[in-house]
Amino acid sequence: MDVLMTMGIMLALIILFLGLGVWVFVGLFLVAITSLTLIADFPLDRVGYIARSVIWRSSSAWELSAIPLFIWMGEIIFRTDISDRLFRGLSPFVQWMPGRLLHTNVLGCTLFAAVSGSTSATTATVGKITTTALAERSYNNSLSVGSLAGAGSLGLLIPPSIVMIIYGVLAEVSIAKLFAAGIMPGLLVAFLYSSYIIVRCIVNPELAPRSEEKLTFTRLLSGLKDLTPIVTLIVLVLGGIYSGIATPSEAAAVGVAATFMLVIFMGSFSWDIVIEAAMGAVKTSCMVCSILISAAFLSTAIGYLHIPVELVKMIESLALSPYALLGILALFYILLGFFLDGISIIVMSLPITLPLILQAGFDPIWYGVFLVLMVELAQMTPPVGFNLFILQGLTGQSIGRVVQAAFPFFVLMCVAVVIVSFFPQVVLLLPNLM
Repeated sequence: MDVLMTMGIMLALIILFLGLGVWVFVGLFLVAITSLTLIADFPLDRVGYIARSVIWRSSSAWELSAIPLFIWMGEIIFRTDISDRLFRGLSPFVQWMPGRLLHTNVLGCTLFAAVSGSTSATTATVGKITTTALAERSYNNSLSVGSLAGAGSLGLLIPPSIVMIIYGVLAEVSIAKLFAAGIMPGLLVAFLYSSYIIVRCIVNPELAPRSEEKLTFTRLLSGLKDLTPIVTLIVLVLGGIYSGIATPSEAAAVGVAATFMLVIFMGSFSWDIVIEAAMGAVKTSCMVCSILISAAFLSTAIGYLHIPVELVKMIESLALSPYALLGILALFYILLGFFLDGISIIVMSLPITLPLILQAGFDPIWYGVFLVLMVELAQMTPPVGFNLFILQGLTGQSIGRVVQAAFPFFVLMCVAVVIVSFFPQVVLLLPNLM
């Protein structure tokens, strides 16, 4: 069967099953089983054997153990006053900047992303504090919500990142190098966001009212004290990984233990917090890992149907330049972002797009960061942009107003994609030094 017809049938099956409202991992399993039995004409016992092998191989990967641990760490921080301290600690350091406390959205998400690994956890944790605090101080609502929608997505890019762990497992590349590759692009995106806030507030100072609070040395010291818990966790987790002392999974375990110790030391410990955080981590981890396992089965089915090989041959026959290919893939991912969450986008598309990227001469580490940036764009696009729904719940505004507020930061993220595409050393400098 022609490769385009095969892909069309599989796409129709995906739309059908997901449109029926079944769970994503069930839908992916059904697509794989249907494709192998109807298109490849495999008997059911052989399909069952393939499924059993893939499920065991995917679920027993040691690298996946970092996912529930990082999620658990973020859940604990979300339920304690470590997140409140983050806002208080950043406040004195941004008073001199045009935009003032609006920068706590960007800087707060950047720091929290370095201990969370999840965009939803980052947006919800920072947003529950800053949206109320900024509204009480009469800061511009659109700029407040929009900056949080954009900066919240940094949870996927700045290490440790759950999506990067998934990409590293699927693409069989070093997760530690992927983490290193995400640092400079993450800081670049944060810089673009803060620069935009500064320019807007210089043009219109009314967007960020002046504060009556005076900046003193004592206030700066107090801010540093409040930032100590987050900075300690960042140093322990990322320091352990980049020093070579610990693997990402081991660093995640150290991070969870250190978080518990900090919570006990600050007097915020309770068994209710432990149980709620553990249940939240279990639910999220089961969702992520079930999608990952089912997507691995779908990827295997795609391989049996020879779609990647035939697609590579077809793209080669078009004689596209590497950047033309990249542009087509960027549009493809933005369109997928309208309908799918980030993890589903990666696990469903990677078996097809990774061979094309490698054939075009791009580095797989660099492509991992490019892919995460495209997934971050998906977090800001309706109708399934998770960050948008989180902010809608936090602010009580209509989804239309949230989308409008987020649009300038969507554009800035596109600018970051262009920069890392034409200047790949922004991504590869730190991994190459490891």
